[in-house]
Amino acid sequence: MRSTPHRARVVSALAAAALAVVFLPGAPASAAQPATAPVAAACTPAQVVTNGGFESGTSPWSQSSSTVITSRSGQTAHGGSSYAWLNGVGSTHTDTLSQSVTIPSGCSTATLTFWLHIDTTETTSSIAYDKLTAKIGSTTLATYSNLNKNTGYVQKSFDVSSFAGQTVSVAFTGSEDSSLQTSFVLDDIALDTSGGTTPPADSTRTPSAPSYTVDLSSDSSGTVWTGHESATFTNASATALSEVYLRLWDNYHGTCSAMPITVSNVTGGTAGALSVGCTALKIALPTPLNQGQSATIGFDLGITVPSGADRFGYDGAFSFIGNALPVLGIRDAAGWHLDPYTNNGESFYSLAADFKVTLDHPSTLLVPATGTSSDTPGSSGRTVTTATASKVRDFAWAAGPFSKISGTSSGGVPVNIYSVSGISSSSAQSMLSTAKTAVDAHAARFGAYPYGELDAVIDNNYWFGGMEYPGFVLDLVSTTALTHEIGHQWWYGIVGDDEYTSPWLDEAFTDYATDLALNKTGTNCWNSVSWASSAEKITNSMAYWDAHSSRYSTVVYGYGKCALHDLRRLLGDSTMAKLMKDYATSHWYGVSTTAEFKAAAQAATTTDLTSFWTQHRIDG
Repeated sequence: MRSTPHRARVVSALAAAALAVVFLPGAPASAAQPATAPVAAACTPAQVVTNGGFESGTSPWSQSSSTVITSRSGQTAHGGSSYAWLNGVGSTHTDTLSQSVTIPSGCSTATLTFWLHIDTTETTSSIAYDKLTAKIGSTTLATYSNLNKNTGYVQKSFDVSSFAGQTVSVAFTGSEDSSLQTSFVLDDIALDTSGGTTPPADSTRTPSAPSYTVDLSSDSSGTVWTGHESATFTNASATALSEVYLRLWDNYHGTCSAMPITVSNVTGGTAGALSVGCTALKIALPTPLNQGQSATIGFDLGITVPSGADRFGYDGAFSFIGNALPVLGIRDAAGWHLDPYTNNGESFYSLAADFKVTLDHPSTLLVPATGTSSDTPGSSGRTVTTATASKVRDFAWAAGPFSKISGTSSGGVPVNIYSVSGISSSSAQSMLSTAKTAVDAHAARFGAYPYGELDAVIDNNYWFGGMEYPGFVLDLVSTTALTHEIGHQWWYGIVGDDEYTSPWLDEAFTDYATDLALNKTGTNCWNSVSWASSAEKITNSMAYWDAHSSRYSTVVYGYGKCALHDLRRLLGDSTMAKLMKDYATSHWYGVSTTAEFKAAAQAATTTDLTSFWTQHRIDG
């Protein structure tokens, strides 16, 4: 989303909107109730490895010989003067290094890091003769060999949050064959814990593989939709799933006594009370769902679109219906994510899902939507639009007497521009040209566009500038803004993230991608950075930015993309391009975290990036 902070959002029109409400049994009639998700346990962030830099002797490390932890000549430390040198003998030999650590049960994040240098006199480029294995408990994290030789230290990083509440051994075992030495040199080993909730037994995101089937029919204007939705899902976690949460995001745009989104007649579970401003609905499952088991819930759904040129609202005869379909919330290592809606940015955190959505509407209305659409005749004067989408995080559509033009990008992507009245034909053509160029530019850098067609709905009255959904964007007549929203197809759509916790992962990355697509290098843009406080960081959550809204765009978009430009200059253009494409590929339809991106960036270079992250205030 490209926000426009100086334009105030008009909310008074909501009071005049006619909202058809169906109350759930036991649902609140007015004030929002507190969330019923598990209460967060206290967590004091800590580093639980002792003497990880080997500067305080050998305790509490266990080593196979007194020469493993050393400061002797022949190798150098990553920091300080001491390090752990395994092997390097040049004959059949095994060295071990280990320490027992306790990972607190009240912390949701645990990350093991260490710096590793490998040198060898082996000449092969294909056979791993000498090996180093890193383990936690009985789990092997990685194996390195003479094939991984490098000229300096490289930081390695591993998510070990699934071991929360356990005392385990962090262990390294190096082995050499009968000839030609390989030295495995370790330094600055750390295991950092943080987070504010008690993790379940594992860190898996669940419910997984959601599939939604929706049948809705609209009134004559396309502002009221009623029908049925079902959701099928699987529990991917080793921890049983006894309930799920539906996020009714657009209830933010009304009140709990007059909800734009209503759910009733739930099947496959028992509806509880609404919470988080009536945007979260708990549904208790009949029996706990064990790992690998699937279930389906269904419900009747009512949607009433309020007045306003919003991502959920109508502007005259044109309705924009984003985030209106209830979607499943996520439980991960931090517990259930039941964050509040934010109008300043996004709160959305969802897994890639399949949607089949049937929309019955008057034939006078065009209905662009996420996915690939087909139209068939309905009852008298009506059309049935069926939209199917695979591996998308959200579903959005619009309805109105739009003007439509279409084209195909050079890369073969069908592009449709839907314009409200008042948008000139020349502006629509300009936006079509921009969209075709942008989708190909982003695809060349990050991977082929996977969503079939791309729909852009253009209205210069949008107060927010632009908004992204998979295969479907809302935008002003603006080359930069449309290129940005199309960039979100990769950074949020394909490579997902928790948008409330880590908004920089989609907004900064998309603004960086937009600069590249528009041939902007960001030269010296970091030189204009001026922090408002010591607490201000690129990686702050929407909770922080909602309290400091005037700085959100400046820091997350502006400073965020400048940091990525700086990283490109540090790594070099080709290395950065490979990093971004490889990172997108490895997280395709998955979820990105700041820690994972930092680890990927560090793995792409022999330069220690610690000071870079600190300078650019990128934590995590």
